[in-house]
Amino acid sequence: MTKPKDISKAIFTAITSVVGKEKVPLHEPLFKGQEWQYLKNCLHSTYVSSVGSYVKEFETALAKFTGADYAIAVSNGTSGLHIALKIAGVTSGDEVLIPSLSFVATANAVSYCFAKPHFMDCYDEHPAIDPEKLDQYLHYETEQRNGKCINKKTQNVIRAIVPMHVFGHPVDMDHLNVIADKYKLVVVEDAAESLGSYYKKKHTGTLSELGVLSFNGNKIITTGGGGAILTNNKTFAERAKHLTTTAKIPHKWDYIHDEIGYNYRMPNLNAALGCAQLKQIDFFIKSKRKLYKIYKSKLEHIKEISLMAETSGNRSNYWLQTIILSEEVKDQFDKILKLTNNVGIGTRPIWKPLHKLPPYINCPKMDLSRVESLSKRIIN
Repeated sequence: MTKPKDISKAIFTAITSVVGKEKVPLHEPLFKGQEWQYLKNCLHSTYVSSVGSYVKEFETALAKFTGADYAIAVSNGTSGLHIALKIAGVTSGDEVLIPSLSFVATANAVSYCFAKPHFMDCYDEHPAIDPEKLDQYLHYETEQRNGKCINKKTQNVIRAIVPMHVFGHPVDMDHLNVIADKYKLVVVEDAAESLGSYYKKKHTGTLSELGVLSFNGNKIITTGGGGAILTNNKTFAERAKHLTTTAKIPHKWDYIHDEIGYNYRMPNLNAALGCAQLKQIDFFIKSKRKLYKIYKSKLEHIKEISLMAETSGNRSNYWLQTIILSEEVKDQFDKILKLTNNVGIGTRPIWKPLHKLPPYINCPKMDLSRVESLSKRIIN
């Protein structure tokens, strides 16, 4: 058998031709707007905690930008997922279908509900959930009982499904929503990485009853730490705000909490940063999309790889640029990562599959052979 050619140096050369040979992180925030002014205004007001005008302003701007009826600002994306799952009815002993190729927060949020992640496989050459494979799996492994989806092996209720828009690329939500309806599952979109991404002209996170965004320091815009729950359901929105504000009943002076709540509201200081960042979102996305085109022009001559691209009819924010190695050259995976990181150019693999992490090894799962293969071939 002919030994595959070494493409590591060609990839290294292509990347350095774009970013130069100086140290460069995988992703860093850019503060070129009114961030300092808004933060100073917030400090002058003394309202730096969750009570303050910037929180409401940020929520209103987010709702307008995404097209959601309601946006509820929270402390981070993980807390947003936790509350969204609770609102979706996920409770102790339930199972929740999530992709094995996702950040650990997706699984952790399920665990916070005392439920179990149930891991799903992806496409052969794309990290998103494969709806057809999932449909076949649920057909054989579950049954409907009293309007609920029951795992035949565990006898647990599979309550919800969490599609994740990986690196800003929208999932096939039409197909997934049909499956969710067929098997009586609530959909909660993990849109943490996809602010500014659209599926058939609808913003990610608004294609189901509940969606969640993240504004961590490495996201398309940042609030330092922060996230938001998106919904068009007024009851869900009111409950999300109530639960994330320690379930405190509004009163001028008294402290009455009518259920177990969570201190998950976004502080005003973070929201001030978010307001300034959101005003620049069009510039950030335009820059990301331009960067994709530059990388494509530099890498397209390397036939043994592909550059992850938006699918027809959809629009990605291209949060991270993503190389997928072919099976033929997958043995060069570590070499490429070492070549780049050794000179300070930030590249990384996709996350370790969740079903391989110690807390989740014994969780239910479908065949994950595609996840196992792709996880060793993706480089951001």
